[in-house]
Amino acid sequence: MVNDQHNDKFGFIDAEFDRRNATRQLRELRNVLPLNGIEININGRTMLNFCSNDYLGLSMHPLLQERSIEFIHKYGSGATASRLICGNYDFYEQVENKLAQLKQVESALVLSSGFQANISVIPALADRNSLILSDQLNHNSLIQGARLARCKVAVYRHNDLSHLAQLLKQNADKGFSRIFIVTESVFSMDGDVADMEGLVELAKQFNVFLIVDDAHATGVFGHKGMGLTCGHDIDLVIGTFGKAGGSFGAYLACSKKLRIYMINCCSGLIYTTALPPSVLGAIDAALDLIPAMDAQRKTLHANAEYLRQSLHEKGWQTGSSSTQIIPIMIGKAADALELSKWLEENGILISAIRPPTVPEGSSRIRLSLSALHTRNHIDRVIDVLEKWRSNK
Repeated sequence: MVNDQHNDKFGFIDAEFDRRNATRQLRELRNVLPLNGIEININGRTMLNFCSNDYLGLSMHPLLQERSIEFIHKYGSGATASRLICGNYDFYEQVENKLAQLKQVESALVLSSGFQANISVIPALADRNSLILSDQLNHNSLIQGARLARCKVAVYRHNDLSHLAQLLKQNADKGFSRIFIVTESVFSMDGDVADMEGLVELAKQFNVFLIVDDAHATGVFGHKGMGLTCGHDIDLVIGTFGKAGGSFGAYLACSKKLRIYMINCCSGLIYTTALPPSVLGAIDAALDLIPAMDAQRKTLHANAEYLRQSLHEKGWQTGSSSTQIIPIMIGKAADALELSKWLEENGILISAIRPPTVPEGSSRIRLSLSALHTRNHIDRVIDVLEKWRSNK
């Protein structure tokens, strides 16, 4: 009887495993060893890494490592409490002031992670009588944040500002306490970009609150690499240091008033231990380096354009990508997994992206370029792709 009860209690787990196996969606973790900015060791094999979000190659930069060690020696290994208790070490003010100046905003606030920021910032702003207008291809963290706000959410067609304007007109006089537009700047799965000027114009025209997740643009685009939002009048910008910043953590770029509001109302800041000093040391170093990395950004964008053009010439579809994120659209999950496995067998790591991360029928492999990749690396990927297709 005990065994039967135990089986019944956990039967939903077996059912979920069966479902994911049947749909090729069962994931697993595996150990990796980073060797440098673009090579990785898996099971004793060195592979060329095209999966990483380390767009500027800063994750192993000596200055980030040195600054991390410096902060550990000065402050210790942990922040010991939340920022509102005793974890708000003086380096936070140093980093946030530096970031605000670079982002051309009044104020900045560092949070623990991009996912945590998105799922706690949006509910802190919206109440039950709010309306959130969300881009169709927003990251899962933004979708979850909108759901946690427990208000009405309407999805507008991806990057379709005419549809967004239509929804704004339809809902302007419906008594919502406040209306939010929520979007990414660079979309993580498709590698295309939002129209910042058009979004700002609509937000002003309808007097609504604009939130932009600048995670994949920070370090890569904009004035001094400070993102596609830099220089635009956007109510709240959310970004991360775990991509081109080469470290970890998230930030808000906003007005001083909104910063104070978040300190008092954002659960993701209030109820979590502050980031350890080593992480803030790396962030501080990255903010010193990124503004002067125009040459690396130029290389990154040139290589991305070269890769896209080469793939198009050979008949591969990359969707609407215009950034360092380049999906190769495959369709079926099984085919995407097969191609990813083939690439890995040939020493190249490019993961398959499949439902539920992307819609059914749009499985893909997704390349994330780094400024450290060379044309030879890119040509090698193209050659291996062509061999796979010729063997099909």
